Amino acid sequence: MSPTSLPTHRRIAGVLVLIPTLVALALWAFAWPAARTAPRDLPLGVAGPPAATAPVAQQLERRKGAFDLHRYADEAEARHAIEDREVYGAVVVTPEGPKLLTASAASPAVAQLLQQAVAHQAGASGQAVPTEDVVPAPASDARGAVLNTSVLPLALAGIGAGVAVTLLGLRGLVAVGALAGSAALVGGVAAALSHSWLDAVPGNWWAVAGTFALATLAVGGAVAGLGALLGRPGLGLGALLTMLIGNPFSGAASAPEMLPEPAGVIGQWLPPGAGASLLRSVAFFDGASAVGPALTLTWWAVLGLGAVLVGHAVRGRTAPAPGAADREPALAS
Repeated sequence: MSPTSLPTHRRIAGVLVLIPTLVALALWAFAWPAARTAPRDLPLGVAGPPAATAPVAQQLERRKGAFDLHRYADEAEARHAIEDREVYGAVVVTPEGPKLLTASAASPAVAQLLQQAVAHQAGASGQAVPTEDVVPAPASDARGAVLNTSVLPLALAGIGAGVAVTLLGLRGLVAVGALAGSAALVGGVAAALSHSWLDAVPGNWWAVAGTFALATLAVGGAVAGLGALLGRPGLGLGALLTMLIGNPFSGAASAPEMLPEPAGVIGQWLPPGAGASLLRSVAFFDGASAVGPALTLTWWAVLGLGAVLVGHAVRGRTAPAPGAADREPALAS
């Protein structure tokens, strides 16, 4: 039964229920993480002799559940951990007093949070804490706005590609080729704008373009795969999963550890969050901690494209044979 065959009052009731429900879901998905942004087991280093760092660690641990403290022997070891994306920053205890190391490239919001937290702690003792940005965000985009806002356009590009391939009737390897080609072009365009023009996403140009392309292919493959298996409802499911869950749960504007649980974890298992994490790694940290998000995106792309092929094969078997409809009346007579 098609929706247009339903009585008018039922169609009106469907609209009255559907639209407020979608609005409620969107407000929940976007407003809930934003309203509950706070550190939750945020990886933070404490470097120096154990006896000297113990008071600092105790003060940080008073904010229960806020920080996941990693202890390092000295400043050099803490710097290495920041550059490897093991921690977002570190408090180094020196003979002259504490020193804060941050990495605004990992998250400007977290770097600011750490400065405020350590400054508040130092204010109680009346001692200023010098701060050094070990891996700074580019001067052309100190707030990381370009990387943060890239999540939505890439999600839209992937959704658009998946929907277009499905509605245009592309099937099998042709659909896979169209999705891959579209993702490659999106990656090139995105890198040309963010890397070459705006100079806001540095690193190797091809690595940046490949990250943009893989993130787009992961979304496009998932949407097209669901469409191949479930039809048009699958397209809607893929789009809603990406826009209402993947986008707000990505943690691109802050960090996954700044989102309420389990939003941060869920976001990293979806293409938008994995794409943002991979882009930070290849752009600012020479690929450190890139394996996890790269595998996540690859699995989404592989499973999505596999579903496109499987859906084509299944529909090919279940579709009526050519001319079968014409032969049935003849047999009946």
